[in-house]
Amino acid sequence: MLFPSAQRFKRSSAAFLNPVLQNSLEDVVLLYEFLLAELDIDKGQRISIKDEELASLRKAAEFDTICNEIIPKSITEIRRLTSRLSSYPRVLKKEDFERTVLTMVYTAYRAAQSQGHQKDMWAESFVNLYKALKHDLMFPYNKEPS
Repeated sequence: MLFPSAQRFKRSSAAFLNPVLQNSLEDVVLLYEFLLAELDIDKGQRISIKDEELASLRKAAEFDTICNEIIPKSITEIRRLTSRLSSYPRVLKKEDFERTVLTMVYTAYRAAQSQGHQKDMWAESFVNLYKALKHDLMFPYNKEPS
């Protein structure tokens, strides 16, 4: 399981925490708008959309859940994810791909905000996530012919 937090029960309901943002082309465009609108990451590493109009949308609540309840935030958790991704035997499910991309966005932010050895660790994690996503995109082409 790549994102174990997605399988936990939400405290306020009996539903699983397993939202997916991209169910249509419009959703993909909206996710892009969320990322372009500028995100705020507070000292507790809680991510929020700065634009109030965008933040009020229903999809923004799902974005909030994914970013603040599901994606890993520590170097240790991100390294654990990249390790699991490096040995993943098949193409990622769309929700796992989406969460990996959002983890990569978070790691880029942390790399930009860090200095010295910390910056190097975040940058290395970013590169490893990039490699995992590239491998996933190329997966059908990397197989040996039968």
